[in-house]
Formats: sequence, C-alpha cells, structure tokens
Amino acid sequence: MKSEFENEMKLEFISKSSNEAFARITVAAFASQLDPTIEELADIKTAVSEAVTNCIIHGYDNRQGIVKVVAKLKENEIIIEISDKGKGIENIEIAKEPLYTTKPNLERSGMGFTIMESFMDSMEVESIVGLGTKITMTKKIKPKEEETEEEFEMITKE
Repeated sequence: MKSEFENEMKLEFISKSSNEAFARITVAAFASQLDPTIEELADIKTAVSEAVTNCIIHGYDNRQGIVKVVAKLKENEIIIEISDKGKGIENIEIAKEPLYTTKPNLERSGMGFTIMESFMDSMEVESIVGLGTKITMTKKIKPKEEETEEEFEMITKE
C-alpha cells in the first residue's frame, strides 16, 4: 500500500511534562528532512511544545494518559497531529481566544492556540467532550532555491 506521504512517524508517550521536550525534539529531528531554516524549525518546536503542553495540562488535568504525535512529510510540508484521549474542549472558539484559560493560576496561560496559529501555516482543533482533542498543524518549508533567489534580488537592489 503506497501512502500519499513521503514519510511518516508516530510517537506515543505518557502525559508527563518531562516528555514535552522529547516530543518537540523528535518532531524537529523528523522535520529536518525538509531542510528547514533555524527559524522554521523553531516555529515547529514552539507549536509542538504548546500542543503537547495543552494535552498534559488541560486534556488530562493531572491524570495520567497517552499523548499521541503523528508527523507526515508531503513535498515541502510537514503535517503534525497531536492528540489526547482526555476531557475534551467544550467550546473550541472560546478556547482559541487569546488569554482565555481554564487554569489562570499558571504562568503563560491562555496563549497556546494563538501561538500555534501564529507559528504554523494552519491549525485545526477537533474535540469531543469526554473523548479527547486532536490538533492538526501544517507548515510549508520554503525550498532553498527560492530563498537564495529572494536574497539575491534583495542584495542586487541595494
């Protein structure tokens, strides 16, 4: 069976905050096959970090569960799905509003979805209360030729 994707990986781990860095680094290493810039890689790592942290803090709410990460490469794009089988989100639109949080006592709270949306090209949230949440994010990696042509044009215009 041939997949429409050039490469794919799956990762599952227990919802411990110490595993957030593991997920972030693993996805970054996988994304490296697309030869991203340091900035593109940092964007991916930040978005993965936010999504995984949401699963751990909000999805499982101090209970232990499994966080699942699936990453797929297609041409010059990475598609990342991060999901949990936690409590789910009652109202996704409200949850996506900047500074909205169900955990006001935590620092940096309420910006997770906003950060994911700003660092990635697209972000979708699917959630069913009592069954869990899945976040799907995509990012296109600029081919290096385009980048050098743009840089060359900028240099020659100066």
